[in-house]
Amino acid sequence: MSFFGAMSTAVTGIKAQSSALGYIADNIANSQTTGFKRTEASFLDIVTVASSTNQQPGAVLAQPKYTNSVQGTVSSSSITTNMAINGDGYFIVSKAVGTADNSPVFQDVDYYTRAGDFTPDKNGYLRNSSGYYLQGTPIDPTTGNPAGDATSVIQINKSFLAAKASTTINYQANLPLYPKTPNSDTTVAGSELLQTAAEAASATPPFHNDPTNTSGTPATDGYIQAQDEATFLDRSVTGGSVTAYDASGNAVSVQLRWVKVDNANADGSGTAPGTETWQCFYKSDDSATGTAAKWTNTGQTYTFDSAGNLTPPVTSTTVSNLTVNGDNLGNITLYHGNGGVTAYADTSGTVTVNKIDQDGYAAGELVGLSITDNGRIAGTYSNGKTIDLYQVTLAKFNNPNGLQKIDGAAFAATNESGQAIVGASGDIVGSALEESNVDLSDEFSKLIIAQQAYTANTRVITTADSLIQETLNMKR
Repeated sequence: MSFFGAMSTAVTGIKAQSSALGYIADNIANSQTTGFKRTEASFLDIVTVASSTNQQPGAVLAQPKYTNSVQGTVSSSSITTNMAINGDGYFIVSKAVGTADNSPVFQDVDYYTRAGDFTPDKNGYLRNSSGYYLQGTPIDPTTGNPAGDATSVIQINKSFLAAKASTTINYQANLPLYPKTPNSDTTVAGSELLQTAAEAASATPPFHNDPTNTSGTPATDGYIQAQDEATFLDRSVTGGSVTAYDASGNAVSVQLRWVKVDNANADGSGTAPGTETWQCFYKSDDSATGTAAKWTNTGQTYTFDSAGNLTPPVTSTTVSNLTVNGDNLGNITLYHGNGGVTAYADTSGTVTVNKIDQDGYAAGELVGLSITDNGRIAGTYSNGKTIDLYQVTLAKFNNPNGLQKIDGAAFAATNESGQAIVGASGDIVGSALEESNVDLSDEFSKLIIAQQAYTANTRVITTADSLIQETLNMKR
């Protein structure tokens, strides 16, 4: 073996271990950096001459081995806009290269990161601590789906959420076998039903007009006059209420009541009816007096068979020009769905409301942001509404370890990594951060090994030098 070859090999060993020490130092220094991916040393031997009878000293080279695809621990965060990726993928981010009109101007290059410590800046952009701006896809407020596939820098609009007029009331309920009057514990017998058209034509009708007639002829039919309200309340049961909204966002209380208008067992014996018919009314004017309309028929007849099911089925009905205290909400769809309104043998005497809500809301101010389970940025408003604003888009790579590391725990695509593929399988976790994947105890172990290897290489040089000196001294 050549002494000089041994020294040369030892020098490359020192350089290789120096590189390894540099990787270890970088890992230890960034052990608390959000989204940081450690770099390990991969040693490569370089052979000069090697045969069955001869081998000359070669060299060793330290190459970086990246762990870009190795998951770090996901920990909770008190900041609602912080997010972590659990699984495959990278956030798509942009870098600002300047400002114009006090707003950032973005570089036309996409970068990628796992550092999800994003918070809104003064302009509403979500930026992490390294200065990268998050990209995503806007949500179409009409469909609730992402508006296309292209991503752009996310900017949260801090303006008021415009009011939305109610168009649909979702309503599901079970009607009792016999309704119970509010002033007693007795149920309404067949003779105490709301008047039918035949009763309206009798000499002493229970009401001054026929509220069951919704045909519009004569025009006074289809509502309860204010002077008959006491009788109406005594012969009906409450169906619940819901707050709806007009086009300006004004709140309107829609109160419902149910009345039975026909019963196959009109003797009130309490046996299960063969068929029975109900109608639904809403309170249209709190201040009505005399012959003015106080409660208005929704215009739909509900007929139930002996099993308590609607026949024919009624999945929805439209209440034309629903007006409460002079506030016209327009046409409102009373949506029941399949089997939403039933008349099962409930002897409680009251309506059991299973669901009552509507789709309108008043104007509201943005009061908070959060990350949903499906990776969307949702805005919470002062009117109580939570609206999806953006879909956070993740990118993946065929060779993530081929990405180029850049400042701020970010990466750039390279030929080795391949182009970004939108649609990674990782889950986005809100109010969380991915910690560095550095294990300090492991780094300390590697540090000791690198130190010993470095020292051993210096001993090779010292020994080779000593032997060379001894060789030169042979002639003395």
